[in-house]
Amino acid sequence: MLHLALRMAAHRITALLAVACAVLGGALMITATGVLAESGLRSQLPPGRLAGADVVVAADQEYHPDADLPIALPERAPVPAGLVDRLAGLPGVTDAVGDIGFPVALVDARGRVVPVANDDPRTAGHGWSSTKLLDGPRVDGRAPSGSREVAVDAATAAAAGIGTGDRVEVVAGGRPAAAYRVSAVVDAPDAGVYFADATAVRLSGPKAPEAPEGRDRADGGASRAGTVDLIGLRTEPGTEDRVASAVREQVAGTGLKVLTGAERGEAVAPGVGSSRSLLVLLAGSLGGIVLLITGFVTAGALGVAVAGQRRDLALMRAVGATPKQIRRLAAAQSMVVAAVAVVPGVALGYLLAGQFRGRLADRGILPAELPLTVSPLPALATLLLMAAAVQISARSAAWRTSRMPATEAVAESRSEPRKPSRIRTRTGLLLIVAATALSAAPLLSRTLLGASTTSIAGIVAAIGLALAGPALVKRAGEAAVRRLRPGTPAPTWLALANVRAYALRIAGVVSPLAMAVVFVLTYTLTQTTVLAATADDTRTGTLAQHRVSAPGLGGLPPGTLSAVRDVPGVRAAAPVGTTTVVWPYQLFGETETEESSAMILTPAAADVLDLGVRDGDLARLAGATVAVSSEVARSRGAETGQRVRLVLGDGARVDARVVAVYDRGLGFGPVVLSQDLAKGHTTTDLDQSVLVRTDGTAAAERALTELAAATPGLLLEDTASDSDTASDSSTGSTETPPEVWINLAVIVVLLGYLLLSIANKLVAATAQRRAEIAALRLVGTTPRQIRVMMRREAAVIAAAALTTGLLLSAVPLALLGQGFLGRPWPQGPAWLLPAIAVTVVVTAFLTIDLPTRQALRTPPADALRAP
Repeated sequence: MLHLALRMAAHRITALLAVACAVLGGALMITATGVLAESGLRSQLPPGRLAGADVVVAADQEYHPDADLPIALPERAPVPAGLVDRLAGLPGVTDAVGDIGFPVALVDARGRVVPVANDDPRTAGHGWSSTKLLDGPRVDGRAPSGSREVAVDAATAAAAGIGTGDRVEVVAGGRPAAAYRVSAVVDAPDAGVYFADATAVRLSGPKAPEAPEGRDRADGGASRAGTVDLIGLRTEPGTEDRVASAVREQVAGTGLKVLTGAERGEAVAPGVGSSRSLLVLLAGSLGGIVLLITGFVTAGALGVAVAGQRRDLALMRAVGATPKQIRRLAAAQSMVVAAVAVVPGVALGYLLAGQFRGRLADRGILPAELPLTVSPLPALATLLLMAAAVQISARSAAWRTSRMPATEAVAESRSEPRKPSRIRTRTGLLLIVAATALSAAPLLSRTLLGASTTSIAGIVAAIGLALAGPALVKRAGEAAVRRLRPGTPAPTWLALANVRAYALRIAGVVSPLAMAVVFVLTYTLTQTTVLAATADDTRTGTLAQHRVSAPGLGGLPPGTLSAVRDVPGVRAAAPVGTTTVVWPYQLFGETETEESSAMILTPAAADVLDLGVRDGDLARLAGATVAVSSEVARSRGAETGQRVRLVLGDGARVDARVVAVYDRGLGFGPVVLSQDLAKGHTTTDLDQSVLVRTDGTAAAERALTELAAATPGLLLEDTASDSDTASDSSTGSTETPPEVWINLAVIVVLLGYLLLSIANKLVAATAQRRAEIAALRLVGTTPRQIRVMMRREAAVIAAAALTTGLLLSAVPLALLGQGFLGRPWPQGPAWLLPAIAVTVVVTAFLTIDLPTRQALRTPPADALRAP
């Protein structure tokens, strides 16, 4: 069987090249998606400044919902400081250090902030005892002593242009810049800035007594005194495992984690957990569409390849081959081609995953130090999935020929079935109707989840078109032929006659082209429409003209708000921050868990923000209270006056009362926390920014500019520029949201795969028409007339693909625009549709015209004799 399959494949290289390209591209994307998913589950940051610690004890920075993946908690949770002495007395422990982190930045001679290299400015400061956790640091100088000495890591010292013995301005713990003497320069990875231990405790500020086992609070607002961020232990050689086991016994039931080896990197930066979660979510969202498109393209390519071999398969039936043998033969030759293509596809998939991770790191979406986990598992999964797809597609393509009587199979081998399958057609129409119903989701839910159904509806409709396409193309061809006038040129008549007679073949080309149109339009315009709606919410709801922030300092100094309010011309100023909350809620009797960003506001926010409150009042946002968006209130039964249970960003469980429901949830998020509720549950407890509403005069803007210039690290921004880029109103960022870059990269890669596969399929389908072209030449058709006929077929294919693609996209995008923008059309770049049209037309014409010219070079008699 294998020998025969190889011989058959050797005579159908052109058609099987389309299969090879489909398998190679599919293997590439599935492997890349698998690598991202595995990296999200298994990758670890290097231990960095904790490399010298053999065992690390830290709070569990994950929330563990039932029967679901853990959710990363980005805010640093505390560890009881009293645990340090208990662990220091364990056998085998040589050093036990309670590490604390607090905001630190250096100010150079020009008054510019020099962020601490390779560290988060919010946690860059540490006590000198934490240098014991470094792995073999080289120290030039001595330990800091007193309250005005500091040790700086080598990279930061070089950036600031300072050395041992120099004096430098330091902003620490949100306090005003003060002069410090550099007592030492520490050369070690991610070392940070070190103070005398007593000074570090003072600068880290009062922290409330709240151990991990006592996180269930109703007020959420106590201090965190008597805690550290983590505990690092150094052990005697060979005792690491034994000490780790003893430590686990000591902390059992407290919610603390004991980390060793590669796991220590988790404790360096809690936010890395959310980065890994992003990879898992990204791979999960990509996985479905990648598998769908891969299966669609592979099945189409195999359908063309097997259709070109129907005569050979029919003759084998005539000489006694069983239906099962026919299907096995079709699958065997397809597997041979797939085996050749899948290996380079898998290799390129690993490279693509690396490039994709690099782009995410360049955009700041992932930590640059977070590596990909490279193992054979994605390759094995790809091999199994591609093998299954090829087997099913090949056997399905050969099913009709294998089941027909031998004489009927031979008779039909030179033509295609004239009557499309009714079951197939009805199934396709049902999918199109279902996609239309699914498109209504944005009208019911003005959320990202509701918007995501637009692209899904488009793809489902495209699959429906692929199933119902032959019947639709046949009817359209028949209608076009009936309307032809007697003087119609022969090439046009032949082109439309081919469309009518070979509806299955034409539909097999129109469907993937239409899918490409639908995919690009729905995915791109969904992103741009949501961004436009978000920007509109933010712009309309932001009453303040300016924002003051200090990203390089890790937070605003405590006196900033008062200083801003004292500026002449300032009408109102209110602090604004963001954090993460996890909301477990009941849906149809099951517990669902959703993670989302949350703004942190005070009652004064009502003077600088208009969230579109429809019930309640933001002025009551004090104590253990929250405000929620109307979408959340409706779906989770969280109306004004009701109490909700949330999990804050450090894992603390709180019980809060809803005091307001607002409509602009798309621009300002689903949840708003009172500052009292969030206090003590963020990494620094410093305000992230202050929104400022002035009287609009130039004098007020000048005074704010002078205030920002006089305070190192302060940044004054115009809120209008932020809302134009649809940034979150509390972050001060004017960068395009990271999900836009992710989706753009996905669209480019998948579109490239679709177009390459479509081009190969068109080339293969045209090359298989050599006998048809030769017969036309023998009855007197000139090469020019044949080229004109094929070009008009290409025009019909391109027009049909564009028309059906636009029709299938129109309803989902119109409902998306109505739901998010209040008008029945989406928001997006004007050049998108012309660019898609040009791409489809060029693809159709080139991939049909070039193989036609090649076929015309072969003498007709030779073409008819060819197998």
